[in-house]
Amino acid sequence: MTNEATGTPRNVVVILLDSLNRHLLESYGGTEFATPNLKRFAARAQRFTNHHTGSLPCMPARHDVLCGALDFLWRPWGSVEIWEDAITFDLRKKGVVTQLVTDHPHLFEAGGENYHTDFSAWAYVRGHEDDPWKTRLDPSWFGSPALPAMASPMERYYETSRTYFKSVEDFPGPQTMTAAADWLRDNATQHERFFLFIDEFDPHEPFDTPEPWASMYDPTWEGPKVIWPPYTPAGGPSVPDVRTGQQIRANYGSKLTMIDHYFGRVLDALDANNLWDNTAVVVMTDHGHYLGERGGIWGKPGVPIYSEMGHIPLMIAWPGAKAGDQDGLTTTVDVHATLCDIFDVTPSHRTHGYSLVPVLSGVAQSGRHHVLTGIWGREVVYIDDQRKYVRAPVEGNRPLEMYSNRWSTMPIHAYPGLRLPRPDRRASLAYMPGSDIPVIRQPFAAGDNVPFWANMSNFHGDHYFNRVDDPLEENNRASNDERETGRAALREALREIDAPLAQLERLDLL
Repeated sequence: MTNEATGTPRNVVVILLDSLNRHLLESYGGTEFATPNLKRFAARAQRFTNHHTGSLPCMPARHDVLCGALDFLWRPWGSVEIWEDAITFDLRKKGVVTQLVTDHPHLFEAGGENYHTDFSAWAYVRGHEDDPWKTRLDPSWFGSPALPAMASPMERYYETSRTYFKSVEDFPGPQTMTAAADWLRDNATQHERFFLFIDEFDPHEPFDTPEPWASMYDPTWEGPKVIWPPYTPAGGPSVPDVRTGQQIRANYGSKLTMIDHYFGRVLDALDANNLWDNTAVVVMTDHGHYLGERGGIWGKPGVPIYSEMGHIPLMIAWPGAKAGDQDGLTTTVDVHATLCDIFDVTPSHRTHGYSLVPVLSGVAQSGRHHVLTGIWGREVVYIDDQRKYVRAPVEGNRPLEMYSNRWSTMPIHAYPGLRLPRPDRRASLAYMPGSDIPVIRQPFAAGDNVPFWANMSNFHGDHYFNRVDDPLEENNRASNDERETGRAALREALREIDAPLAQLERLDLL
């Protein structure tokens, strides 16, 4: 599309809704669940139809946004490294006010260090998922508005936290959106330039909502709600029965509709302060979430990144630009490049994004010809306009190497003994592309404990999908000829960004 956009916006608001399924949004043609405020936003936004994940899952995707560098080829999950800066560091030097409003617990635990520290200010709403907020149940809890729910198979802090929600407004998602709307009303006109990042963990599990949302999509369910989805690959143990699967999916929809309702408060604040004329507003996600659509796959298990997980929504309201569709390839690091362009920032570390400002301004098409996406230690995926090639590792999934000077990863509170192995005498010093700062390069041999996500070893071979003829990815056409063309394209894409040689060896691309 083309438009007659005005000049560069003064401010940016980014709203990241975690685990937001593109195919379930009304603005992308979904009909199963109501999302009226996301639809309201889409009516004034440019809708990106060919947008894909980069680094996965949660914290790697935030690294894509705030640091702009794909990291899934070098490490599994971690904080801002010492050779790079979050964009907020450079914005602080330029005098741009930056505000984080979030209920995302991973930002405030091991593996999420340093993402919030360079914001001018930050607000953290407590109590979501595994946030270690309370040490005992609220003795006055009587079951409402937090309704009876089946406990998670593993110990969760949320089981305690939810007893302290005394009204709908106490749930983390509503609190976060309300706080962000309040910040806009109180502060947006008081600063010369600002960047507001709303990192909202909903509709991520637990799929827990109060009424009227709780029974919106499954009014006949009896007994405790099922708010914790399983993480199971196709063909593995799944939900106990079809009816339970319907309940879980309905509860995802309830949470989606609830957070959409409170997202409306942010839109109201943007309206009230007349910010649309000088503020770019970005609505995005980190990844999708499997809800039984593909052969019984649930959660974010160790499976290839299919479209339900990796083909994600991105909508941007740009001052002076008409609503419409943008069909060029984009990925998460492009949001970072766009922020840098808007605020005239040049990162000191190597990044991998392409600014969307020319696209949003109507002067150019997307400069990207392919996308790389994946999870460290698992398949690596190459996507262009014609094809999607999923490359599985060789048998044994070796060699595995991790590059990091921030030796931390996602903690799992139910399993305190499960942690990132410490570097050992096999480690050596290397350098990240574009950096003169030494980095620890740690190899992992067969039999070693490895970071959590690489433990999910259910590999299913290579996949090759024709994106033109098979957009739903139902027909794996990984014939020898097609596999070889995908293999060559992936090899070149990895070499282009100086991916570790061990990755090419692990994927048999040498």
